[in-house]
Amino acid sequence: MLLLIKHSIRRIGLASAAITIAACSAAPPNTAAVAPNVAPTAEASPVQAVSPSSTARGFKQATVAEGLERPWGMAWLPDGSMLISEKAGRLRLLKNGVLEPTPIAGVPSVMSSGQGGLMDVSIHPRFAENRFVYLTYASGTADANRTRIARARFDGKALQDLRVIFEVSQVKSGTQHFGSRILWLPDGTMLVAIGDGGNPPVQLEGALIRKQAQNLGSRLGKIVRLNDDGSIPRDNPFATNANAEPAIWSYGHRNIQGIAFDPGTKRVWVTEHGARGGDELNLAEAGKNYGWPLVTHSQEYAGGEISQERSRPGMVDPKVVWTPATAPSGLAFYTGDRFPAWRGNLFAGGLVSQDVRRIELDAAGNVRSQEEISIGQRVRDVRQSPDGLLYVLTDDSNGKLIRLEPTNN
Repeated sequence: MLLLIKHSIRRIGLASAAITIAACSAAPPNTAAVAPNVAPTAEASPVQAVSPSSTARGFKQATVAEGLERPWGMAWLPDGSMLISEKAGRLRLLKNGVLEPTPIAGVPSVMSSGQGGLMDVSIHPRFAENRFVYLTYASGTADANRTRIARARFDGKALQDLRVIFEVSQVKSGTQHFGSRILWLPDGTMLVAIGDGGNPPVQLEGALIRKQAQNLGSRLGKIVRLNDDGSIPRDNPFATNANAEPAIWSYGHRNIQGIAFDPGTKRVWVTEHGARGGDELNLAEAGKNYGWPLVTHSQEYAGGEISQERSRPGMVDPKVVWTPATAPSGLAFYTGDRFPAWRGNLFAGGLVSQDVRRIELDAAGNVRSQEEISIGQRVRDVRQSPDGLLYVLTDDSNGKLIRLEPTNN
């Protein structure tokens, strides 16, 4: 089921005192007329907006921390403190609600330029035992760079014994499309999103670099699946294919910056940047091809078609296409009890839309409806905390950590 979202989604409940909205720093969204909330069918019309319903609960926004410089990712430690990555190459510690003034030592050198820098941060599922922290980052120079994954031990103040456990094997030019979210699966393996390398005119091996997304011999434009030490699981879908990179889990991706796991259905959800329009929500599965750039709803930035095809047998259609682009970054699947009506919903951040989209799913994994939670700054990451609240990071030189709290439980 594909829902084309051709207009920004109307704010939900703006008139209600139960919702506190941060001031908007950009042009207001298109306030299209509210459409009824209907379950989609194979021939459903594009969903433009949804009306409030009993499933929408009151919430407010609380600023937990500010003064973060382009924060990118966040991860909670067992003691309740939080690691926050900053794009420029700093790792920060939020402890007892206070941002420690001194960055954590031991972070690797990063290429902080364009879309590159220090990106996601994640902790090992057994962090209490092994103290492992994982970082994704852009390494190199503007003319020769790649996405890397590093692992280190965190002693409470610094990273120790850091080593690179995985990297994109091809060096590329330009400062675009690195990915690179981390998701842990129940079997202890990790999925890591790797971008396709960039927009035209960036080339690799004599062709546009984005074509690497369809090259099974390349790690660009893929989700890779790794063991916790960076080695390749033997049961990866292409592990026995002599002509394929064994780390690949899925392919045909442009630039995934949101990834989340539904523990009930074991589904993996991703949000992916399109070019000019054509941002996608995808249900990601092992071994599947998601079409980029052979099949896409995106247009070239300079105008014109990237591809005439929107769907092709053997390639997976997105669940949602957002045009105009929301520039999705950060994705959470809500499983908590602080917002009972939101349980089982996806929450997708938007850089251009400056909001979080609450996405309601049906049992088959189709999108039933969406709502907008306006943030007023570019949203880089959205995560559920261990205590069942939702946290948002804003991509700004004075970035904020915002907590969404219920008001009428």
